[in-house]
Amino acid sequence: MRGRRYVIDGAAMSLVFAMASCTGLGISREAGFTYKDITVASGTALAGEGNKVLLKGEPFILSGTAIKVGDILRDVQLTQTDLSSVTITRTKGTGKVRIISIVPSLDTPVCEQQTHYLSEKNNGLDNMIELITVSIDTPFAQKRFAQEAKINNVTFLSDYRGAEFGKAHGLLVKDLHILARAVMVVDKDNTIRHLQITPELKQLPDLDKAFQVARSLISAS
Repeated sequence: MRGRRYVIDGAAMSLVFAMASCTGLGISREAGFTYKDITVASGTALAGEGNKVLLKGEPFILSGTAIKVGDILRDVQLTQTDLSSVTITRTKGTGKVRIISIVPSLDTPVCEQQTHYLSEKNNGLDNMIELITVSIDTPFAQKRFAQEAKINNVTFLSDYRGAEFGKAHGLLVKDLHILARAVMVVDKDNTIRHLQITPELKQLPDLDKAFQVARSLISAS
């Protein structure tokens, strides 16, 4: 099924992307970032050992313990950009709704756009909830990315030490040693209320849907 696309008017230009990316059109520049026409996944893969995601159509096996909507976020440690450790269940936004955006590598165009979209297109949600990006990039790489992108409303957490977050949530692409592309919305009690794992790594998750779920949780609280 063809997913819908985030399309923003502007000048078109062709780019050939590397791993976990796709060919797109440069279409708008916002806050210094050029948004491109990248397909948004309409469905979801399943987390957990033996399930698969695709990279440019080639299947890769996921590793780790499966997680699904309704489960409690697993209590694992990640590394912050200052090299200190933090447990994912007890970040600075604990007790609030949180959106956790999971990317394979910030150095690829799809991951870059996913992170900019989380930061720039949330329509004020960042004032009410915590926005988190998790990847296996080193804390140094995450800090450099945030500074160069001028993103200061997203918490960056690194799973570089042992991919424990990936393993604990069934999101580790073992053969590539990257995390699957995903987004989850977690309520104030650390219950996962929304989870989408893109079946194809070069596609974006539906962040607008995640924003919608987060707003509904705020309204219900």
